[in-house]
Amino acid sequence: MIRVAAVGDVHYGDDSRGRLLPMLRALHEHADVLLLAGDLTRRGTAEEAGVLAEELSDVQVPVVAVLGNHDYESDEQEAVSSVLRDAGVRVLEGEPLRLSVNGGSIGIAGVKGFGGGFAGASGSSFGEPEMKLFMAVTEHAAGRLAHSLQQVEGADARVALMHYAPIPETLQGERLEIYPFLGSYLLCEPVDRIGADLVLHGHAHRGREKGVTPGGTPVRNVAEPVIRHAYAVYELAC
Repeated sequence: MIRVAAVGDVHYGDDSRGRLLPMLRALHEHADVLLLAGDLTRRGTAEEAGVLAEELSDVQVPVVAVLGNHDYESDEQEAVSSVLRDAGVRVLEGEPLRLSVNGGSIGIAGVKGFGGGFAGASGSSFGEPEMKLFMAVTEHAAGRLAHSLQQVEGADARVALMHYAPIPETLQGERLEIYPFLGSYLLCEPVDRIGADLVLHGHAHRGREKGVTPGGTPVRNVAEPVIRHAYAVYELAC
């Protein structure tokens, strides 16, 4: 059994020092890996990332992350990633990652993702160049997710880690009008086509934790305001 701890949307700022540290120090007693589903900072500065990085450096299991929209706000996303990597965090954006943990292997496919909406109420690559560009971002992310999932085939367990939601069910509680800005069905298609054991995302603070893809893969919204804890733990058979 592989125990996956996960949380997103911790939104660390200069005044967040020590907020999660007591729980993170004991995380290894409850989980074999920690996955972070984006929006790690408030305004996407390297300084904010540094506050979180200090606390993550005490975690005694592998830590893997994707960035979220907040982490891009100050156009310092590369610096944010660098600060986290210096603390030992693997920051993914389409790169496949395979880890050996607890006597098994876990493959992690991570992308930030983007918006676009869901079946029956989604954007399309048609019309104005601005709309084509908007949808192209999600299409590219979905393609990178597909490639990454293929690369980790053969692992005992596979997790798709993203910030934006791949299904609408875990958005329930958010205003319906903003669903297209919270995720896209395009992020779900590689999961059901290639396969995964678990999908993790954040972004929807007023959504709900549990959902499932049309193909039957469990989806969990691990935004901190949703799980109301420093992290949630999910068990995967290996």
